[in-house]
Amino acid sequence: MARKTERHGLIAQDLLATASGVLVGFVLGLVGGGGSILAVPLLVYVVGITSPHVAIGTSAVAVAVSALANLIGHARIGNVKWPCAVVFAVAGTAGAALGSTLGKQFDGEKLLLLFGALMIVIAAFMFWNRDTEGDVSVRLTLHTAPKLMPLLLVYGAAVGALSGFFGIGGGFLIVPAIMAATGMPLIYAIGSSLVSVFAFGLTTAGNYALSGFIEWVLVSFFIAGGIVGGFAGRLAARRLAAHKQALATVFAALVAAVGGYVVWRGLT
Repeated sequence: MARKTERHGLIAQDLLATASGVLVGFVLGLVGGGGSILAVPLLVYVVGITSPHVAIGTSAVAVAVSALANLIGHARIGNVKWPCAVVFAVAGTAGAALGSTLGKQFDGEKLLLLFGALMIVIAAFMFWNRDTEGDVSVRLTLHTAPKLMPLLLVYGAAVGALSGFFGIGGGFLIVPAIMAATGMPLIYAIGSSLVSVFAFGLTTAGNYALSGFIEWVLVSFFIAGGIVGGFAGRLAARRLAAHKQALATVFAALVAAVGGYVVWRGLT
């Protein structure tokens, strides 16, 4: 009887992980970020992973793979500015390796509380800058490199360190950072950010895997759901691309809502 109950419990957990993956994939496809800000709370509060560090490591793998799937979709429709995206990702990967090493030493509950507070700050930034149109023609070339390269390197390293420390893909940090560094429109920042989400998530996942902080079975169910959700999210992003203000508002509201919930749970 006990074995049957345990088996049913595991099946329910797998189904919850799949459903959570669908939601995370949809958000990644829609706004390029928000995968980990949803994945970590979902794994802790819905799927039932008791250790925040295991939830962080597990989500890092799942989000990295989901980001890669969504990146392919955005690249096909021309939403990725590759030179800017690659420079940002390379700078951020070094920061992510350092940040994830520090994050593993930090108390898990305090880590979640700081995580939620940071989300609320970023949401406010995105909301107040939602009217920004951006420069569609921005490119990283020999002519623009003296201006764009230092900003991409500084923002990339800083965001990578934060992403690694909090154990997240960092899309909700990367999107506004790429916009601040280059001035590109939101839809291009979303597509370009997925290069870094993939790279940061993979770096963080590798670091956490070395410490045994990953539930590999749940990762597979989460990824399966993420692929399905990502397809739906990309379709929604394409339709909302002409309504930049609405897309930015959705992004900000999502980050603020989850951030508020994480802080509330951390305090109570």
